[in-house]
Amino acid sequence: MGGTEVRNSARLLNPVLRRAVVTLRDLAPIVLVIAFFQIVVLQQPFPNLGNVLVGLLCVCLGLALFVQGLESGLFPLGEVLARGFANKGSLTALLAFAFCLGFGATVAEPALIAVAAEAAEVASAAGAIADSDQARNSYALELRLVVAVSVGAAIVLGVLRILKGWPIHRLIIGGYLLVTAMTLVAPDEIIGIAYDSGGVTTSTITVPLVTALGVGLAASIHGRNPMVDGFGLIAFASLTPMICVMGYGIVTG
Repeated sequence: MGGTEVRNSARLLNPVLRRAVVTLRDLAPIVLVIAFFQIVVLQQPFPNLGNVLVGLLCVCLGLALFVQGLESGLFPLGEVLARGFANKGSLTALLAFAFCLGFGATVAEPALIAVAAEAAEVASAAGAIADSDQARNSYALELRLVVAVSVGAAIVLGVLRILKGWPIHRLIIGGYLLVTAMTLVAPDEIIGIAYDSGGVTTSTITVPLVTALGVGLAASIHGRNPMVDGFGLIAFASLTPMICVMGYGIVTG
């Protein structure tokens, strides 16, 4: 019994350890760049070298566990859900799931939480909102909700594109033309935040779930090619937050 448990544990740990080695290899270039500029260019020792090395080890293990979790859990789960909704044949249920997936994944996105909090601090310091914790928290929450709703709408649009076979380039070009037009009339202080909001939505939580949904859905529909039709949802998820955040800035002044 004890031997079986050891073998099972080894089978679980081996992929993680292999992934940790791969992650260390992937991180090596940026580590070497930082070390070169710190030691050769700045000619300064690393502050708290022990803490830096421990942090690097934590990053390697954390990324290894995260990627292994994606491959073992989130990607298969997303594809199974997409196939289940496709087989169910309910467009309303599929679109509702797509919106909720986009909204839920985005509102919990750590990068978005950080950017929204920083934007609230800057807005408070600039006098755009009241200098109080309540005002900053309210501003950050509103920004997160606007972005989350926009990503939910983007995933719905992407799912409809897969179902209908709409050409993605027309939607993307039209969207960026709208972004360009809105940039001309949006308040200056919201433009940078809007552009950054488009980037932070494509981070650790949103990307794997949304990608798995698109690929799984395209693979489940007759006449759709997962390589051609399954990808592209992330592009919509990056585009719509820019439009909605600038729209939020225009409406709120």
